[in-house]
Amino acid sequence: MKMKRKYLLGPLITLGIVYGDIGTSPLYVMNALVSDAGGLKKVTADYVLGSLSLIFWTLMLITTVKYVGIALRASNRGEGGIFALYALVRQKGVWLILPALVGGAALLADGTLTPAVTVTSAIEGLKGVKIGSEVLLSDQSEVILWTLVILLVLFLIQKFGTNFIGKAFGPVMVIWFGFLTVFGVANLMNDWSVLRALSPTYGIALLFSHDNPVGIFILGSVFLATTGAEALYSDMGHVGRRNIYLTWPFVFGSLILNYFGQGAWMLKQISGHVTVSNVNPFFDMLPQSYRVAGVVLATLAAIIASQALITGSFTLVEEAIGLKILPRFDVMHPNLSRGQIYIPIVNWLLCVTTTLIVLYFGSSEHMEAAYGLAITLTMLMTTILLTFYIKDRIPHSVTIMFAAGFLAIEMVFFISSVVKFMHGGFITVILTCIILAVMVVWYFGNRVRADVTDESETVSLLDYRKQLIKLSQDESIPMFMSNLVMLAKVKGDYSIKREILYSILDKQPKRAQVYWFVSVNTTDEPYTSYYTVDMMGTRNIVNLQLFLGFKVDHTVNLYLRQVVQELMSEGIIDEQPQEYTTLKHRIVGDFCFILIQEMLSPNTQIEPWRHFLISGRIFLQNHSTTPMEWFGLEFSDVRIEKVPLFLRKRRMSVIRQNAILNPKQDK
Repeated sequence: MKMKRKYLLGPLITLGIVYGDIGTSPLYVMNALVSDAGGLKKVTADYVLGSLSLIFWTLMLITTVKYVGIALRASNRGEGGIFALYALVRQKGVWLILPALVGGAALLADGTLTPAVTVTSAIEGLKGVKIGSEVLLSDQSEVILWTLVILLVLFLIQKFGTNFIGKAFGPVMVIWFGFLTVFGVANLMNDWSVLRALSPTYGIALLFSHDNPVGIFILGSVFLATTGAEALYSDMGHVGRRNIYLTWPFVFGSLILNYFGQGAWMLKQISGHVTVSNVNPFFDMLPQSYRVAGVVLATLAAIIASQALITGSFTLVEEAIGLKILPRFDVMHPNLSRGQIYIPIVNWLLCVTTTLIVLYFGSSEHMEAAYGLAITLTMLMTTILLTFYIKDRIPHSVTIMFAAGFLAIEMVFFISSVVKFMHGGFITVILTCIILAVMVVWYFGNRVRADVTDESETVSLLDYRKQLIKLSQDESIPMFMSNLVMLAKVKGDYSIKREILYSILDKQPKRAQVYWFVSVNTTDEPYTSYYTVDMMGTRNIVNLQLFLGFKVDHTVNLYLRQVVQELMSEGIIDEQPQEYTTLKHRIVGDFCFILIQEMLSPNTQIEPWRHFLISGRIFLQNHSTTPMEWFGLEFSDVRIEKVPLFLRKRRMSVIRQNAILNPKQDK
């Protein structure tokens, strides 16, 4: 019984987390296509059939084949998304970081528009609707007010975790997709001839038809049907690939039946005398008695659509942090499941940005004009990365067909969406550029700094073993701490930044029983956790290398205490009995963690663009999550030392002696 419940609960949670965005597309896709035609009065039967054909094959090729069929197989230990995909292929080309950065930035930017457009479009369905003699919403200002209230509540509940949200939203999405199916079939039964649109010939013909006044740019509206596909891949780590495989056929069938039901309703209207032009086929095809229920369900589904993008944003940011593409942010795990995450700063940045977007656009019609531009860019970048992932797994000819086919299709979608730039798409483009700038500064700032670091600024740790051992035994110097921990990168050749040893030996000699040099290495695999120890021929100098997956908490103090206990039990380091302690038989002494905070020295001569990247990265590092929070040291003894960072020092001009005045002394 428990096993059966488990297999039912997984798909239910998946419906509540993953499909909100793509599941609400019937609310506005056909409506956008009617607007492209100039209103229902100008819509023809060929236009309806062509639109349905384009929608069907877009969902089939982009969502089903590319994402469900191919992308979900590109799993990085269960994790999905463009950054997890990049982690799988980054060894195949240094330049592959570029599509990863562009695609990730565009997807995060698009995530700010999705909650705004979906919730606003659903709430607008209540405008003018009466229950008895009462009008639910009388004007657009009330729509905006309720939209903002709903979005605020949604962002407030994120801290409880996606498992909680999925259980709450899952049953609603089951009802929603059932609703789409029932009323899609109900209208489809009036005109089964609409199924002719399953043939791709109708869609291709529409692109070049006189019935289509916008030409190829109609694909900008068609593309809205598949905007949730990228979020589906990003959320794989939250729900599991198996659950997406189980639920997608149900979701796909519901969507297609509803779209074709809307098409059948439109054909029926066209065959008569159309008296109105501004209609929304989704709401207008519903019987009047079900209109309010449809709007309420649509509102709930829109809220869940927003949730899908928020969840996907958390996943993307966490993976970007692990891959050193974004600065460190505080990542929380609301429950024991590693896949359940909450990032407060991302949550509230999304909240503020989405609120501003709602207030700026003021209506779903204006938001829809800007919707989808950024996501087409993300899909193009994902296709590039996927090509490099599959090229060693399938025949070369098939790889070429995959790349050429999907790049061509998505490039056409991108070109057709560019027209949205002046209609509000510039908002997501600006957001994409801001996020991309942060990523570029953080990622390339670190690489450039490593390239221009003066060799004199690094030393070999091996050369200072004797000094450290002597300092540890020098009783004339007061004991600084039993265990002195330097969080610093020690490379394979034992090279280390000079400033680390300068802190121990020069500033004020820090005498300790054991000197720990701890390097935290982030691996491409999500849940790696192991360590290596190199004593360098001593009993009190430890080169500790921690290897942690990009989804593992960096609680260094807890790992360190475990390592100390194991080394003492193996007799590798000496015990540190404490005379004054509240714990009986305590053999581990106290710890002090030294963190070095770098400040770019003005005595640095490098190219302006390098200077910009390095100083920008240092600025982001000093204004994001502190190293104490990142390494889980909030309750530990931590000392922060500021040091100047010298990169290719300027040559100091030599001052010459002119004269020495030595007045004669009185005799």
